Amino acid sequence: MVGRRERMLGIFAVLFASVLWGSTGTAATFAPDVSPLAIGAVAMGLGGLLQALISAKGIIASRQRFWQNRGMLVTGALAVGIYPLAFYASMHLAGVTVGTVISIGSAPLLSALIEYSLDGQRLSRRWMSGAAIGVAGMILLCVAESTGHSAAGQGSGVIIGIGLGLIAGLTYALYSWAARHLMQRGIGSRAAMGATFGLGGVFLMPVLFATGTPLLASWNNAAVGAYMALIPMFVGYVCFGYALARIPASMATTITLLEPAVAAVLAVLIVGERLPALGWTGMGLVIACLIFITVPLKRRRALPVSA
Repeated sequence: MVGRRERMLGIFAVLFASVLWGSTGTAATFAPDVSPLAIGAVAMGLGGLLQALISAKGIIASRQRFWQNRGMLVTGALAVGIYPLAFYASMHLAGVTVGTVISIGSAPLLSALIEYSLDGQRLSRRWMSGAAIGVAGMILLCVAESTGHSAAGQGSGVIIGIGLGLIAGLTYALYSWAARHLMQRGIGSRAAMGATFGLGGVFLMPVLFATGTPLLASWNNAAVGAYMALIPMFVGYVCFGYALARIPASMATTITLLEPAVAAVLAVLIVGERLPALGWTGMGLVIACLIFITVPLKRRRALPVSA
């Protein structure tokens, strides 16, 4: 049973990871000559291999358990391989804010569906209410941004980007669920994340070799690739793995609703994307969702019964 202190540490770890992940869309815009497939492959591919490297000792020690749970491991690794390709392509087609909103905003509901369907886990009314608030915020952000793109004649790209974002959300929920199950079956969090992301990184290497040449064309492109792999993907997912050992995957993915809000702010301040009032309202709902779900409720003390 995870104590309150460990639970709160897990929540803070996800919040920190979400801030790091929220910077990826803006960082990618600094390498416009690099395709979204290359960005996704270098970010999650190299980041995953680094996780496997620092977790090598634990992975080797748990090799028998990994073999016993090889189906779960491969499922999580395939999801890791698909996720960044869909995620960065979604941002490329629909814009930084919309791509992030759809990818991350859909993950909590899909994660809950996976846990309900495969684990039989019931969700509390508080979680469902908080998730509803967060999803409402996601919808407002998406509508605000997609309206601007449609006015610019990019409506079809937004629709395709939304579809890719839903695929990203599904694979994000799936690898979170798979990694947590590996941890629950006696594998340490670092080893579980290292193996899942390391194998996923191996799956991404052919994509990187096929599309990654522009990353070496300039120091700027190389710096963007290095940042993506080392900071948001490596450091961020180390924090995420720490959190998954302490809180349910559905809660972790819900907390990452902070990521679209961070991405939207950076897109406005740095990239120059415009966010209308409707979008800011949606962002406020996202923050309200985080507070509602993560802040522990104070339990009322039972009053003594008089004789």
